[in-house]
Amino acid sequence: MTSQAAEGPESVAASRRSKITPEREREFFDAVLEQIRECGYDSVTMEGVAASTRCSKSTLYRQWKTKPQFVAAALRANRRVRFAGIDTGSLAEDLRQAARTADDWSGKDTKLLQALGHAVTADHELAQALREALVHPEIAALQEILARGVARGEIPADHPALDYVPAVMFGVLRIRPMLSGQYADADYLVRFVEAIVLPALGLT
Repeated sequence: MTSQAAEGPESVAASRRSKITPEREREFFDAVLEQIRECGYDSVTMEGVAASTRCSKSTLYRQWKTKPQFVAAALRANRRVRFAGIDTGSLAEDLRQAARTADDWSGKDTKLLQALGHAVTADHELAQALREALVHPEIAALQEILARGVARGEIPADHPALDYVPAVMFGVLRIRPMLSGQYADADYLVRFVEAIVLPALGLT
């Protein structure tokens, strides 16, 4: 029995994966997400990413097998919680700070969401990875901000607008480019929070 056979397929796969360093993997992930933003999902190929990162396409196929699996892995690796850690002691100011924070990433993430729009309707894994990377963590962080406001007595727990704050916050990021051709910047997002979100919550 060869040593490879003795190790089993999972050990062999792990050995193959170990040949790619975390830094190199990050380079692959950054490249595929940037190409999706610039060219659209359908135009991106494994061959194109391989060429841009100066590796063989067999390296990418050996790691991820298909483009949807590759993109899903890149999305999951890109998971960040930008709203985490916002806690000024005031719900109104927390929401203003969330708006300012969103300015740092709204363009890149909105562009990625738009570019993946059709693809995620056809691939469940891709859709789940997108939600896990860009949607669920931020919604959870916003819900924590709102829960602290409830705990401080700034807003009643049964206020009907609470459930809709994440939807309107994310909705404005998606819709602004369609309405005006511009991404939502910090000034626009703060004004949106002050004009729409805070009055809906009974805050000033």
